Amino acid sequence: MRVSKRFAIALLSVVMMASFTAGAFASGQTEGGKPYIAVVSKGEQHDFWQQVKLGANAAADEYGVDITFEGPPSESDVQIQVEMLNNAMAKKPVAIALAALDTTSVMDQLQECKDGGIPVIGFDSGVPNAPAGSIYANASTDNYNAAGLAAEKMFEVIKGDIEAATASSPVTIVVMNQDAAGESLLSRGRGFRDNMVELIASQTSLSESDIKVMGNPAYVDAKNPTSGSKVMIEMVVPASADASDSMSASNAVLSKVESANVLGIFCSNEATVKGLLAATNDGTDLGSKYSGLVVIGFDAGAGQKNAVRSGYFMGSITQDPFSIGYKAVELSFMAYEGKSVSDVDTGAKFYTADNMDDADIKGLLYD
Repeated sequence: MRVSKRFAIALLSVVMMASFTAGAFASGQTEGGKPYIAVVSKGEQHDFWQQVKLGANAAADEYGVDITFEGPPSESDVQIQVEMLNNAMAKKPVAIALAALDTTSVMDQLQECKDGGIPVIGFDSGVPNAPAGSIYANASTDNYNAAGLAAEKMFEVIKGDIEAATASSPVTIVVMNQDAAGESLLSRGRGFRDNMVELIASQTSLSESDIKVMGNPAYVDAKNPTSGSKVMIEMVVPASADASDSMSASNAVLSKVESANVLGIFCSNEATVKGLLAATNDGTDLGSKYSGLVVIGFDAGAGQKNAVRSGYFMGSITQDPFSIGYKAVELSFMAYEGKSVSDVDTGAKFYTADNMDDADIKGLLYD
């Protein structure tokens, strides 16, 4: 009889503990009593995502919350990310930070979060085309402004050559874009284009009527000048996102550097940078055959960093992945507390051979 009582007491304890744990997660708290926030990323292995994770963990410490941070092995593993999101939701988080690989694959989950009053914060590229009201805010790079910064930096160097342009001796500025579909890339291409047009019209003797924006139709808007004869801004998109096509597009641009008087090239992501580097013997030709050409990249990676350090590139734009992770968790916590939240631009920095080892830059230059 004593054994039975002991067994009953032990069983009751287990049941009570299980109930307590379930109740804790049901209320959005971990066993330690802290609010639980799920962070579901596009990846986890890449240095970029490791920086995002560091930022997320820093915010968790700052605000006294527990988080999980997970992402699939690659950015093509959509179904794995969906399962990660499902598992996170089963733990009843008070909020979710999500960088969706494919919004259409998580529409049901987003609707469930909306119906259940669980705030979802988008980060990195966010959750485009999500159900209305399901995404409370986004923590991401303002790609339009970041590429505009690249235009400013390039303009500082080529302004004199632009001033000297004539109808009989026009100049060309090339913008390399990986595709004409991704919102972040479209924003970058358009941001560089628009800021360069504005800079030329406001800070040189030329006007918009002297400028011609041409190339891929996705990057040529109705508001753009398209009949000028002195400055050509050419928007280039390779035949596909394949590395060989990116290299081929770069070779086509390089073949007319002299004949079209190409002053500068902006590569709007790491893939287009790799294409240009592949077409120039890892950039060495940029320092010899095309020594007057001004090149600015976007993101980082070993090859791009070497091109900047070696002086083949004038510099590159880097996002701030640490801030992306930090702000994603911070916004999630604020939304859980019922505070008003709105989109946050996590910023971008321009790095060169002179500053890339500075404390505020080097941690952002992922491989």
